[in-house]
Amino acid sequence: MMKMILTTGFVLATAFAFAQNKDVVDIASGSADHTTLVTAVKAADLVATLKSEGPFTVFAPTNAAFAKLPKGTVEGLLKPESKAALSGILTYHVVAGKFDAAAVVAAIKAGKGKAVLTTVNGAKLTATLKGDKVILTDSKGGTAVVTVTDLVGSNGVVHVIDTVLMP
Repeated sequence: MMKMILTTGFVLATAFAFAQNKDVVDIASGSADHTTLVTAVKAADLVATLKSEGPFTVFAPTNAAFAKLPKGTVEGLLKPESKAALSGILTYHVVAGKFDAAAVVAAIKAGKGKAVLTTVNGAKLTATLKGDKVILTDSKGGTAVVTVTDLVGSNGVVHVIDTVLMP
């Protein structure tokens, strides 16, 4: 009986440690809803960057978010000649630093209703609250709703969004 308890404890501790060792790329790669994002990150050669120490806050569009783009957009962005444009769009979804949901909401409140976030590509995103939902507004006026928060990885945090943002 004691051996079984120790074995179970070891398995649970190992599973917990493994979960803590996943980085932001591993989190997205483990999600069936983010296969398009993962494909795009690979095509833009951003895997090594996003697996680095960070920390990063990633606003991760779902497959459904990419499907909202005009027909042919994703396929065009995945072409080698579009690598720079794709990289610009993807890095627009990343903020340097680890901002969990509470930190984002606190920044919005401290900013009297909005927080301006500087993305890794240098452009700005504006975060606001609509009820209890965080809304991100891109530089073109498009909006995305944060649908899932605080997927914590070893080098940052991932928040799931419902729309691809455009710099």
